[in-house]
Amino acid sequence: MEINRLIDHTLLKADSTQAQIDRLLEEARRYHFASVCVNPVWVVHAAQALRGTDVKVCTVVGFPLGVNTSACKAFETQNALENGADEVDMVINIGQAKAGNFAAVEDDIRAVVGAAGGKTVKVIIETCLLTDEEKVRACLAAKVAGADFVKTSTGFSGGGATAADVRLMRETVGSEMGVKASGGVRSLEDVRTLVAAGASRIGASSGVAIMEGLAAEGGY
Repeated sequence: MEINRLIDHTLLKADSTQAQIDRLLEEARRYHFASVCVNPVWVVHAAQALRGTDVKVCTVVGFPLGVNTSACKAFETQNALENGADEVDMVINIGQAKAGNFAAVEDDIRAVVGAAGGKTVKVIIETCLLTDEEKVRACLAAKVAGADFVKTSTGFSGGGATAADVRLMRETVGSEMGVKASGGVRSLEDVRTLVAAGASRIGASSGVAIMEGLAAEGGY
């Protein structure tokens, strides 16, 4: 297992500066992470900096609250791809999920999947705000709508990835979809625990620390 190729090296803080983004990009090149995940305003810069490398550019849609209209999310997706994004991580309409209106959740996801035109779409269900039943129904909505991954968390709602949630999500979507664990993943041990639970991608701002932990074991 190439742990570096599981990691979306992430910087989504509102006060991120170009110097911090440039450091993220340099680290991603050095460790050959799966992608960098940055806010939409940085997509053009990231795509230019990573051209010719094996690191993809991921960005976020409807982030972090998920309450943009579906038309807005579709436009964000199209704009991100035009700017050079390879993958988008969208936030579901969490209020509709809490209300049990999963047809609306599914339609919202389908709007982004359609706008993505075959590019990878990961669906953030924000597990810390949902019951287990709601998590299952949100994952099924993402699957029916044609998304590629379900993802645990934005990291902005007070909770992150847990092995229990990842296991539930993997059991729900089966082997056909990816499961991304994100939020609070800070160590090599965290990564291994979440991968064992069923994660196939890891969102983390601590990618370097994770790789240094692997190097300390002689595994990289």
